[in-house]
Amino acid sequence: QVMLVESGGGLVQAGGSLRLSCTGRGRTFSRDAMGWFRQAPGKEREFLTAISWSGGDIYYVDFVKGRFTISRDNGKNTVYLQMNSLKPEDTAVYYCAAGPTYVVGDGYNYWGQGTLVIVSS
Repeated sequence: QVMLVESGGGLVQAGGSLRLSCTGRGRTFSRDAMGWFRQAPGKEREFLTAISWSGGDIYYVDFVKGRFTISRDNGKNTVYLQMNSLKPEDTAVYYCAAGPTYVVGDGYNYWGQGTLVIVSS
């Protein structure tokens, strides 16, 4: 079964850091673009960042720029999201996604199950 599996979520104090991981299973995702999204309680899912298959193209939305870093290790079939200077408003379920084309926003066809991040004040 082809799937993406996120891990690394948890409870952290404001100002702290977490690193999320997203590992592909069932096939290689080394030629896929990857993205991270999140959905806070009562809100719609929002796009955060994307990385091309080679890692040569990266995009961040403004409100995470300078705090979050996306990276990938194609040998491990894994993409990461390093999150620093976390704020209570970063509390959400975080999802990774994969797709054939590097896009900003929607356009991915594989999704993980999500990992919960809670930032306490």
